[in-house]
Amino acid sequence: MATSFGSDFRRSFSRGLAAILPTVLTVAIIGWLIQAIHSYIGQYISAGTRWLIGRFWKVDATTLQEAWRHYQLDILGFVLAIILVYILGRMVASLLGRSVWRSLEGFLIRLPLIKQIYPTIKQVTDFLILSDPKVEFSRVVAVEYPRKGLWSMGLVTNPGMRSIQKQSNVGLLTVFIPSSPTPVTGYTITVRRDEVIDLPIDIDEALRFVISGGVILPSTEAMEGQVTDRLTEDIQRLPTRSAP
Repeated sequence: MATSFGSDFRRSFSRGLAAILPTVLTVAIIGWLIQAIHSYIGQYISAGTRWLIGRFWKVDATTLQEAWRHYQLDILGFVLAIILVYILGRMVASLLGRSVWRSLEGFLIRLPLIKQIYPTIKQVTDFLILSDPKVEFSRVVAVEYPRKGLWSMGLVTNPGMRSIQKQSNVGLLTVFIPSSPTPVTGYTITVRRDEVIDLPIDIDEALRFVISGGVILPSTEAMEGQVTDRLTEDIQRLPTRSAP
């Protein structure tokens, strides 16, 4: 049975959109980041640079601004902004800089309104920019949580705490249970080693599974016949020629 043009168009359009959207969104996010650095940091640096030039070289502000626009020198502010962000990163990496930055963050999260927004934004940015899942999580496991009979995917972070292991006298694991669709939040539990099932998938596959709400299933974990069923469905959707 031949498929209609509308059905074929929707299916092909959806596939094309799925193919191009990740690239478009990636470019858009990088472009937004560059624009944000230029707008919120670079322009202020450009204005400050023009002020310093005008003050020390006695150049008229209007003339200097016209020359600045003519030669497109705003790029200088952007370059200096990148350098400033790099210097800030080096400072935060030092012991003194880290202490100062933590004090500043502590002040921010005590302010009304900001304390409701800042921690969440920081979690997301730290996860996207700074986190290294291969270092933070050792392996992927399945654990019966929040009750027996319900299986959740978890990421092993550490062995169990010594005090708990001493009292229980059994081997334990600390497992982070990420939530969908934002794996930066979740629950941390401690379970017996013999109550978890090791899954033969890597951390990236596990995160994709969680973010997609279970839609993106690791290929090695597909049930027998599931891949065949999908292939059969795709074949059945193909238009067929009517007999002459």
